[in-house]
Amino acid sequence: MTYKVLVSDKLGDAGIKLFEQEDDIEVDVKTDLSPEELKEIIGQYHGLAVRSATKVTKELLDAADNLRAIGRAGIGVDNIDVDEATRRGIIVMNTPGGNVVTTAEHAISMMMALTRNIPQGTASLKAGRWDKKKLQGREVMNKTLGVIGFGKIGSIAANRARGLKMNVIVYDPVVTPENIKKAKCEPVSLDELYERSDYITIHVPKIKKTANMINKDAFAKMKDGVMLVHCARGGIVDEDALYDALKMGKVGGAALDVFATEPPPEGFKLFEFDNVICTPHLGASTAEAQTNVAVDIARQLIAYLKNDTIQNAVNVPSVSGKVLEELDPFIRLADRMGRMLSQLSEGHIKSVEIDYDGNFGDNDMAPVRTAVVCGLLEPLVLDDVNAVNAPYLAKEKGIKVLESSSDDAQEFINLITVTVKTDKDTNVVSGTLFGKSDPRIVRINDFRLEMRPSGYLALIHNMDIPGEIGVIGTILGDHKVNIARMTVGQEEPEGERNIVFLRTDTPLTKEVLDKLETYPRTRRVIYMEL
Repeated sequence: MTYKVLVSDKLGDAGIKLFEQEDDIEVDVKTDLSPEELKEIIGQYHGLAVRSATKVTKELLDAADNLRAIGRAGIGVDNIDVDEATRRGIIVMNTPGGNVVTTAEHAISMMMALTRNIPQGTASLKAGRWDKKKLQGREVMNKTLGVIGFGKIGSIAANRARGLKMNVIVYDPVVTPENIKKAKCEPVSLDELYERSDYITIHVPKIKKTANMINKDAFAKMKDGVMLVHCARGGIVDEDALYDALKMGKVGGAALDVFATEPPPEGFKLFEFDNVICTPHLGASTAEAQTNVAVDIARQLIAYLKNDTIQNAVNVPSVSGKVLEELDPFIRLADRMGRMLSQLSEGHIKSVEIDYDGNFGDNDMAPVRTAVVCGLLEPLVLDDVNAVNAPYLAKEKGIKVLESSSDDAQEFINLITVTVKTDKDTNVVSGTLFGKSDPRIVRINDFRLEMRPSGYLALIHNMDIPGEIGVIGTILGDHKVNIARMTVGQEEPEGERNIVFLRTDTPLTKEVLDKLETYPRTRRVIYMEL
């Protein structure tokens, strides 16, 4: 199959060449398209490579009938409707490593330029003035830098600041204090960071929790004369609150690379201040960074489209093609178990419990979990279900997905047990592998059996008395249905019921199913095609 990729923003030549070198990839570079023009053509593409200019909205995704992956050459994905892409089963990837050094270095550069009045000095000298006394700066050595966000960029900025002999304190609710201390920085609360910092640099993503997080209340807690460096994403700093803080002298200066609206509107009021220096979102704008992110996103899109390898996804766990290959037999088993449980269960699904017993190595079982949910939901929803949107759809339907593991699988090397609870009943299916790759179902509720979960299958509950199996065979024979395989399981502990699992060469018609269901000693018939 040939996959079509559209590059809708300017991307480094190195990335374009990688697409062009692939036999199964056809790439089109069409930049500066209007939203209407992009919407008109997006339906033919399987992959979309963007930077920050293209807005991937719900309206655009409505027209993206074949789109499987969106690649953002850079870190921020606020120009992409990630929730809508996830709902549609479209993977969204970014390149968090390609421009981290560049952005961290830019933040340090902005801090130094702000401290030593370099932009103001340049402008005044070119204007014919010699404002040496007016533009006196200060040293950063022994000053305290507060780093908000200790991810890849924040940690590099902290490292560079330590090289300048600054005292670095860090707030990050996700990174452990131990990891911050290992980097020879001091972990603190956000309020303490505000109180102690001479400089503050921001390195958090733009999400709901961080929107306008640097607001009026935050500025009130800061030191008088604090210097603010902002090279993250526009909208994290409340620009109205920053204006007031600058006007009152609370903030001694600000270095801004990002803005809530880009480019800022005419008459942007923060430009009134001489102690505000700005760059037009240059944090990632170096030749090295542009090449890095272009190459990274091209490789990631190619790997996903051709091999299902997921790297740096923001809406699904990353997993390599090699791991998928190793887990493939379990993934196929898990999918079949989910499909079976979907048809066994009645009522609204409340929870799914997945137990892994035995030896599964050190593999991340997330793809197996997702396969269970995919199989479970596919017969129940109108949308296409895949590894990307299955967790989203489960959450949307209020289904809790729980996991547990144990080293003991008793008589099996490894065993997967899935329990589905609804508002009406509870059903359990267990499965394992025979050999290295042959999936088997070994338990359905209270019945022990052994069967391959594939083909045309009928699950028949009947009475455990002589002659019942023969009657079932006769009904199928009268309708010219050949039984490819039959498995009988007895209720445990010993009861009065059997479970008969049939795999037939041809689908069972409604007439055959009606005959089986109306036979007096049949309790239940479930038909499925796996």
